[in-house]
Amino acid sequence: MIKNKTHRFLPAVLALAAFVASTSTARAEESVIQLIIHGGPMIIFIWLCILATSIIMVTLIIQNSIGFKKDKLAPQPLVDSLRQLVGSGNYQEAWETCNANKNYLANVMKSGLSRIGRGKDAVETAIAEHGLREATLLRTRNSYLSVIGIVSPMIGLLGTVIGMMGAFSVLAGSGVSDPKALSGKISEVLLATAAGLFIAIPAFVAYYIFRNVSQASIVHGDDIVNQLLIDVPYDELAGMHVGDNYSGAPVAHQMGAAQPAGGAMANCPICAGMVTVGASPCPHCGSVLSW
Repeated sequence: MIKNKTHRFLPAVLALAAFVASTSTARAEESVIQLIIHGGPMIIFIWLCILATSIIMVTLIIQNSIGFKKDKLAPQPLVDSLRQLVGSGNYQEAWETCNANKNYLANVMKSGLSRIGRGKDAVETAIAEHGLREATLLRTRNSYLSVIGIVSPMIGLLGTVIGMMGAFSVLAGSGVSDPKALSGKISEVLLATAAGLFIAIPAFVAYYIFRNVSQASIVHGDDIVNQLLIDVPYDELAGMHVGDNYSGAPVAHQMGAAQPAGGAMANCPICAGMVTVGASPCPHCGSVLSW
């Protein structure tokens, strides 16, 4: 009885073994590139999209690795220079230094210095608004990694659907009599799915890593800006215009202003040296003064 049942299933077992052997042989004969080419124009287009997406992902990862460093957002030489300039009261020169640099610290600090004559509240508002703007621009580049992580599996899924359509078409036309063609279509399905996941997984991992790194770097930059401006005498600088329309502070608000017999004296807003009101340039630093 058992022997008869074994003979009954033997042909099916042999057919399955032949199918597996032929499938393995077909996969060995065709390379990945050949499978893609045999998939037709649509499969080739999908793989070109996957290749382009992978290149963009690697580029974004490299850019974020460099751009989100604390030293890149707030370079220490710039911090030291601004600390010295702000500490000595050279606010216009500090603004010009920020204007010459293009990074998070310089852009946020520049917006605060431009409103220094309007009081502490105006400066803090400018720093908060411009800091949010700069942070949004930084995070926008990182958000593209999240987009890639979402789109890549969908591209792979599209290739999977097209490959499955081809596989069922072969199966409907010739059944299992042409295992080589069927295995080729199944290979297209698996390759497209694997490629989409291969891109999506590192893209999502990099996105969450850089999200945390960027947040820490932005907080670090904001702390430095607040430290640089914490001791600014806002009341004494009321009316000062710093920036492209620099005019200096009114004489009545100048630090250490004096009224000697030879004429009114005031501090130079650049070097803080004593200058006769109306005199230009400054005899100490040579800066052109606007009274």
